[in-house]
Amino acid sequence: MKIDTRERDVVIIGGGPAGGTAAALLAEKGLDVLLLEKEIFPRFHIGESLMTETWWVLDRLGMVEWLKTTAFPRKRSVQFISEDGSPSKPFYFFQTNKHESAATWQVERSVFDEKLLAVASEKGAEVRLGVTAERVLFDDEQRATGVRAAIDGESVEVPARVTIDASGMGALLGRQLKLIDSDPRLRKGSIFAHYTGGYRDEGDDEGATLIIHTEGNRGWFWYIPLSDDRVSVGVVGDPGELLKDDDGNNRGSPAEILQEEIQKSPEMKRRLCELRQASLCSEVMVTSDFSYRATRCAGPGWVLIGDAFGFVDPVYSTGVFLALKSGEMAADTIVEAIEAGDLGGSRLGSFAPELVAGIEAMRKLVYAFYTPGFSFADFVKGHPQHFDRLVDLLTGNVFKEGVTNIFDDMKEFCDFPEEIPLETD
Repeated sequence: MKIDTRERDVVIIGGGPAGGTAAALLAEKGLDVLLLEKEIFPRFHIGESLMTETWWVLDRLGMVEWLKTTAFPRKRSVQFISEDGSPSKPFYFFQTNKHESAATWQVERSVFDEKLLAVASEKGAEVRLGVTAERVLFDDEQRATGVRAAIDGESVEVPARVTIDASGMGALLGRQLKLIDSDPRLRKGSIFAHYTGGYRDEGDDEGATLIIHTEGNRGWFWYIPLSDDRVSVGVVGDPGELLKDDDGNNRGSPAEILQEEIQKSPEMKRRLCELRQASLCSEVMVTSDFSYRATRCAGPGWVLIGDAFGFVDPVYSTGVFLALKSGEMAADTIVEAIEAGDLGGSRLGSFAPELVAGIEAMRKLVYAFYTPGFSFADFVKGHPQHFDRLVDLLTGNVFKEGVTNIFDDMKEFCDFPEEIPLETD
């Protein structure tokens, strides 16, 4: 398997939602685009719950009509459940959004991601799987000039006018340039898997995302209904508590820890063991230390998007939304930059302030979730004027004018973080 080493307009590292979106939209504009993905698709990936605001990018990509034909469950709400199993009222998205986008999907990422790459290919992007990007190349003036990649055991260099890092949590370029800034207060780990036969609610609540507090409110479970009677289950907490015992020893295998945590949660035990006898149907996996952001979004000839730019604690399922949105914003910016003949960092990163404002809004909402004693239900009871804003944030409508006004009152109860500075040229 060989790669043509001619200079491309754009080389993209990574074939997840961010890279796939950028590739599709750039190729649609007639640019010569090469996407390199180290894995062979389809592949398992966590992060199945689509926020409603993904609808607009997916519609632009032509994927909404395809999604309507799938067996993916429709997601119409999110619901919070306390450690003792007491539920809040569901936050129904159609209460504030009368558009069809108020009902989104719980997707199987292996199917969803493969379809997105197919769309990119249909629009003219060259998609190469099983190719590992090793390093972004720079000239003497620190301008990115392309990518060195490994293919069939050999290294090749592919020149490009613009290099996009969409490599996910590996954050190839961000780590190469030492741009990654972790959030120590959101240092969490997760253990997750898929089950068959888990209990799910009926009607509008059948596809709801459930966020369930763990014992002592030290962490939380996600519970996401999927197609074929499967459910995605994950537990999130401090890695030291989740993976280690009081003496600092390993608590057991990931599967053993996940099962133990399920047994300690009345609601998870009810759904997976009592109302239905669910069975593990996937490998049990672990991630850790997953809240971070790069201090720069772009530089001369390069751009970071999706998880390669930053990742926010997944409690609100922001990952795919921010990947799609950053891919779209970067693609539009790159098209304009190439047309203007300006591939400097300031021009390529001109979308970053708006993107970062949205990321910071979601990060504040995550901090509120982890604040001891704080309850969204109690907050909106005391501040009903913010109900619509809260639902907007839960759906990903983070760029709406005035939506962040909610934090003026919420900061009385929550200790919000300082924003990570965004460096520009």
